[in-house]
Amino acid sequence: MSKLRILYLTSEIDPFLELSKISSLVRKLPQEMQERGMEIRILMPRFGTINERKNRLHEVVRLSGINISVGEEEKPLIIKVASIPAAKLQVYFLDNEDYFQRKTVFTDKKGTFYDDNDERAIFFCKGALETVKKLGWAPDVVHCTDWMTSLVPLYLKTTYKNDPIFKNTKSVFTVYNNVFEHKFTEDMIPKAKMMDISDENLANLRSRDFQGFIKIGCEYADVVVKANEDLRDDIDTIVDETSDKKIEAQIEDENIADTFYNLYTELANQPELAE
Repeated sequence: MSKLRILYLTSEIDPFLELSKISSLVRKLPQEMQERGMEIRILMPRFGTINERKNRLHEVVRLSGINISVGEEEKPLIIKVASIPAAKLQVYFLDNEDYFQRKTVFTDKKGTFYDDNDERAIFFCKGALETVKKLGWAPDVVHCTDWMTSLVPLYLKTTYKNDPIFKNTKSVFTVYNNVFEHKFTEDMIPKAKMMDISDENLANLRSRDFQGFIKIGCEYADVVVKANEDLRDDIDTIVDETSDKKIEAQIEDENIADTFYNLYTELANQPELAE
């Protein structure tokens, strides 16, 4: 039996970027799964706060050079890679000069949320799937963490559903309390579109805010994970109302690796439903 392949998509991971408890969980889980015999890939944005020299990032030329459509614009995608010290794990970093070469992550130095964070998320989600295609590596499960990765379950169920790399891929979407209050502009919806995506597919994104991103992730993911004991009431309600399949897995739970190992195994072994 071949190894299960798990793809992690995240906006942060220890030791490269630590914004919340996500960074330590996404550091722990891939190593645990690898030690249990699973094959792992990790992708994240190459935010400008990540020191390339210190962390020994280098460009993967064979993967770079794709253009990603964000609305009417084509944005070049650069792929870099680095190893996690003390673990046999590599992290692939998705970079673009316009979106990620800044000295801060989601807000400017005054604490103002970047107006184009929606575009950065769209670019990352589309770019991640195109990178995996170029790797020629078919994941059994894509584990999407937090709002920035929430469009991936949608793309897997629409644009990529018949792609040989993703046709059997299941998705997990983990919801955290990293809420922001910003509302994006109306052109966000057409920017998020891809082939085989209708306006109706994007209905849950129409609020153009944090809640919208969470709704779209919950709607299309095969399983949604509540990762916080203290999820804000409105976010908790969104998960309950939007997702048919959900579990709770607290970040501090000492058995969290068992929970996800069993979840990945169960998802990967589910029979495919006939169209």
